[in-house]
Amino acid sequence: MMAAAGLLKSGITLLSCWNRSPVGIRVLFPSRPLPHPPFSGKPPSFSLTHSSCITVNAKATARAVVSFCTAADAATTAIDSSASTTDSSSSSSSSSSPSEIASLSDAVAIKEAASLLDIRVGRVLKAWRHPDADSLYVEEVDVGEPEPRIICSGLVNYIPLDHIQGKLVIVLANLKPRNMRNIKSCGMLLAASDASRENIELLEPPEGSLPGERIWFGLENEKEKQPDTASPNQIQKKKIWETVQPHLKTDASCTAVLSVHFMRTAAGFVVSRSLKNASIS
Repeated sequence: MMAAAGLLKSGITLLSCWNRSPVGIRVLFPSRPLPHPPFSGKPPSFSLTHSSCITVNAKATARAVVSFCTAADAATTAIDSSASTTDSSSSSSSSSSPSEIASLSDAVAIKEAASLLDIRVGRVLKAWRHPDADSLYVEEVDVGEPEPRIICSGLVNYIPLDHIQGKLVIVLANLKPRNMRNIKSCGMLLAASDASRENIELLEPPEGSLPGERIWFGLENEKEKQPDTASPNQIQKKKIWETVQPHLKTDASCTAVLSVHFMRTAAGFVVSRSLKNASIS
């Protein structure tokens, strides 16, 4: 059927041989000339004697050709209509819906916002209990700067003090300093927590990561494409952390991700020790 349709659509050349005799006319399809028998006095009508040869009475030739061409035009119109409908349907099914486009746009915006965060590898040099807050630790953390930072973390009820001493951690370093019970905290240690917040674990960079190394999200080759980080004032004013944080989690293998983008250092992926599908803050 498709071959016939293609033949009709490409246009049929009717080759005719006018014998100029009362016996009739031969109307042939292209490149298939065949001998034809003479008419035997039958009434004017089609007599299909071969798949490529139609013999007609001379008086019926005009009507036959017109009828044939009319049928060809109708078939061609049907083919064009069908193709148009198919193309339209295919185009419609392959195009993205407004919600999908909006979702993609949001994902790109979130990743761009995350690239403005100054997230670094840190090493806890010393940690102690906050003298004025039972739930807080105070940590002295090397983040690759001339002097270590002082950071306060509400981890007393979740992580033993000796599990923090000397530990490699992940630090959000461009938050505005906060006064926490008379101690200025200059950053935040990132941790994974389950839905009940009964279990919390500090995120861990892979072995070989260096204090001060900047974290990024995505492919290995995206490290060199990171923009400059935003200032603490910009982070606060534009609520960049508040925009990014809901999309930070661990996946089923405990790897830290931003939506579908891995959190990584040059040495590999950042992980939680055991918490799967957990939020990160």
